[in-house]
Amino acid sequence: MGRRNAIDLFGEWARNGRDEGMEKGHFASVMEMFGIARTRLPSKFSAIDVGCGNGWAVRQLQNIAGCQVASGVDGSYDMIEKARKIHPVGDYKHGQLPTWIPDQPYDFVVSMEFMYYLEDPCSFIGTIYDKWLTANGCLAFGIDHYLENTESLSWPSSLGLKLATKSEKEWKRAMHRSGFIDVESFRVQRREGWEGTLVIVGTKN
Repeated sequence: MGRRNAIDLFGEWARNGRDEGMEKGHFASVMEMFGIARTRLPSKFSAIDVGCGNGWAVRQLQNIAGCQVASGVDGSYDMIEKARKIHPVGDYKHGQLPTWIPDQPYDFVVSMEFMYYLEDPCSFIGTIYDKWLTANGCLAFGIDHYLENTESLSWPSSLGLKLATKSEKEWKRAMHRSGFIDVESFRVQRREGWEGTLVIVGTKN
């Protein structure tokens, strides 16, 4: 039996309500990530959430002072339909990632629990640098599945998916190689037995 498709998995989660659990489970980490990135952004900025799911983080972006545009994109049509139903006036785009490219660049590209589902996330980081960000724009992404977080290493097997399992150093190296400067990493929401969400942030040179 072959491995399942991540888009199909997320579509299934949207239909059975697991997206709501994702919001509850990741809310605190995303709020910390937004706080870390905000210091790198201009007073007025545009933002897009990559792998936005039901759009909950997009709706939180709109509450940040200075956010003029908040968009979301996801490869799961079910997730985007759910986002549009929850927030009809929101800007939610259905796009096949990682090949989809926005019509205009953004000051802030953010992503939570998405990068490691890609076959070649390092290449996608380079695409974000080249085609998604404005000059001096910021990329911040959070991941719970990484080499140092041993509790997450069983996920490929339990989910039936091929995941990109990389170390903190490898993720930072991918940022540097793509051209990002001031690359930093943080582990937020750590607790006993759980290394927390790994947040990587960098600025377009």
